[in-house]
Amino acid sequence: MKLAGMASNRGRNLMNIADRAPGGAEFAVVLTNDADAPVLEAAAERGIPTEVVERDEDEAREAHEERVLEALSEYDFDLVTLDGYMRILSETFIERTPTTLNVHPSLLPNFAGMDAHEQVLDAGVRVTGCTVHVVDETVDGGPIVTQEPIPVFEGDGEDDLKERVLYEGEFTAYPRVVKWFAEDRVTVADDGTVDIEGDEGGDFPARRVVSDDRAADLRYGENPHQDAALYADTTVSEASVVHADQLNEGAKALSYNNYNDADGALNLIKEFEEPAAAVIKHTNPAGCATADSLADAYADALSTDPMSAFGGIVALNRECDAATAEQIIDSFKEVVVAPGYTDAALDVLFEKENLRVLDVDGDLEVTDPLTEKPLVGGRLVQERDTQHLTAEDLEVVTEREPTDEQIESMLFAWHTLKHVKSNGILFAKGTETVGIGMGQVSRVDAVRLAAMKSEEHAEGKDADGAVMASDAFFPFPDGIERAAEAGIEAVIQPGGSKNDESVVEAANEHDMAMVMTGQRSFRHD
Repeated sequence: MKLAGMASNRGRNLMNIADRAPGGAEFAVVLTNDADAPVLEAAAERGIPTEVVERDEDEAREAHEERVLEALSEYDFDLVTLDGYMRILSETFIERTPTTLNVHPSLLPNFAGMDAHEQVLDAGVRVTGCTVHVVDETVDGGPIVTQEPIPVFEGDGEDDLKERVLYEGEFTAYPRVVKWFAEDRVTVADDGTVDIEGDEGGDFPARRVVSDDRAADLRYGENPHQDAALYADTTVSEASVVHADQLNEGAKALSYNNYNDADGALNLIKEFEEPAAAVIKHTNPAGCATADSLADAYADALSTDPMSAFGGIVALNRECDAATAEQIIDSFKEVVVAPGYTDAALDVLFEKENLRVLDVDGDLEVTDPLTEKPLVGGRLVQERDTQHLTAEDLEVVTEREPTDEQIESMLFAWHTLKHVKSNGILFAKGTETVGIGMGQVSRVDAVRLAAMKSEEHAEGKDADGAVMASDAFFPFPDGIERAAEAGIEAVIQPGGSKNDESVVEAANEHDMAMVMTGQRSFRHD
């Protein structure tokens, strides 16, 4: 798509569009009615042809527009984009050019005209923004194509608002509309309605407007030289560390890393209906277990890797009792998260001055459907991994059939492994972890790490006779060979490798049972 841009001053929106080329759009020409307009130099630096058509004193508007049209007639263009072109266009221009767009620094029809920011501040509104609209003969009254909201903060002046609306609003909305036109997705009807193909809602809408409230200023971010803050989405009803009450108010506030780790720990224990406990370190499980009692579950989780659990985060899926609390304070922990505490448990936990005690109010059922990962310049959004397998979902691929006990252990291992950074390997006996290998770039190295943890760090348990879970397929039989050396007797893995046949053959050679899930459980953040 070829564009004709028209501006009377700097034309920053036009230059932003030129630099970004949304939908592959390019400027055929930039025209101004002021020979001293800075947009001329900016366009020339980008190799864009320019034209100057100043309006003579006492020249009629239509006569000036005729000369503008004559200048533009030397260029082929499909869309006209205005940016601070300080003239109202008449029928003379509008009827003889393709669709003409303009951007206005308010949410039209509110605050039309020259002094939008002043009007916004005088009115005391808390949200303003910008509007990209089709130009007609009215002042800022043409059909609206898109809008972008921008907050108004206490103490804002016109300059503050102008800058925020330009760089956060107009620089987002205007290229969006140009891209839509370039992709032939916009229909402007005779009655003034505008239809945009694909501008849909749903879980992954075409446009996202996110509004979160700052809940806390944090001491620092991941490292002391990084500033950080916590923002809250108050529409989420699921149990969350963001909305949790810190019961020991005298203890120091949670840090950026505490929140991140506590969130990971809480998400893990939501997997289980039985009493469950997990200890998290740097968002990875150091141990996890379910048992008949919460105290037993915690003891089994901790014994997986008490060395790594030092300074970790504890999450429980039942009200914390005194017996569990006594175990928690036996070694240094940063945070404990649970859906309630007995008075006796609080008496025990409060003995540790800086053990932060979080009471998560809300249902532990997973209801928030999406997860996000911010990137520089954007964010990734995906469905939450809510897969929950049963025995019927498992395909036995080896000569040896797994026992009922092994299947129970496999399912526990699989649902815990979902919360281990990839490449991830997890060893389990019964419903407790015995060794975890996380975050490795080689899957066989993840097996070696899990084996080392079970041999050297686990207390009162080992990998002999355990099951192994892998978050993705084994590309080669070497992972199975190393697992057999550690004493693994059953494996759960997704399958899907071109070497599945040789991997299954290796399992048969070592008299292992192996099941495939048909789906993987990568976790990369």
